[in-house]
Amino acid sequence: MVRTYVLLAWTWTRAAAAYPLSFALSVVLGFLVAGLDVAAILVIFANTTTLAGFSREQVLFLYGTANVAFALCDMLVSNLDRISQHVKAGTFDTMLIRPVSTWIQMATDRFMPTRAGRVLQAAIALGYALGALDLPWSRLWMVPVMIGCGIVIFTSLWTLAGAMQVVLTDAPEVANAFTYGSGQLTQYPFAIYGKELVRGVTYVLPLAFVNWQPGLYVLGMPDPFGTPEFMRFLGPLAALVLALLAALAWRQGLRHYRSTGS
Repeated sequence: MVRTYVLLAWTWTRAAAAYPLSFALSVVLGFLVAGLDVAAILVIFANTTTLAGFSREQVLFLYGTANVAFALCDMLVSNLDRISQHVKAGTFDTMLIRPVSTWIQMATDRFMPTRAGRVLQAAIALGYALGALDLPWSRLWMVPVMIGCGIVIFTSLWTLAGAMQVVLTDAPEVANAFTYGSGQLTQYPFAIYGKELVRGVTYVLPLAFVNWQPGLYVLGMPDPFGTPEFMRFLGPLAALVLALLAALAWRQGLRHYRSTGS
């Protein structure tokens, strides 16, 4: 499965690299566009010293951990949200009869390696924050766990969005609300949001386990919403549960698929 994904992704990468100037410009453009999110954070802190009790470096830490995971998923699996185009065109039927997982085919459909610029930008922001905060080594083990759980959670959201479009056929805006909307939501401390919203993204849609709950542990800060401390370590469990639900939804979506007949 992994080998098939790599081969398909490499095919699209070679096609993109055939035009080196265009490839390089796209990577740089992605880097600069993603940098606008950091610019917004810097503008906020040009007018204040803290945001809901978090310093500039702490906010950049939360931003970096969430966006490294999100940008990787945006590059590797975000094309799952194009499934409605194939359903409407009737080309999804072709994918179903190929001896390759439909999920793999959709994830690598028109794979865009140029989005690596966004990954680099997020990694630089995270690296700066880690250097500036001087966090204790005893807690830094959580950082790769956060990124790993974030990748699983965002991948699961894109899978759920893809399964939804198989059934609804034409609902890209709804799918984007789950995927890109979730990415935007996790860029800032959840302390700036309302209590009911935070409950929803903790106990229903587990976005709080991307960078908020584990991030509080790394930063050594209490949760302003009063959640128990053991919640800081439930990221892997939340990611596993959401991944299983996404896999089930994908299978159910395929079972309910109705061919266009074309």
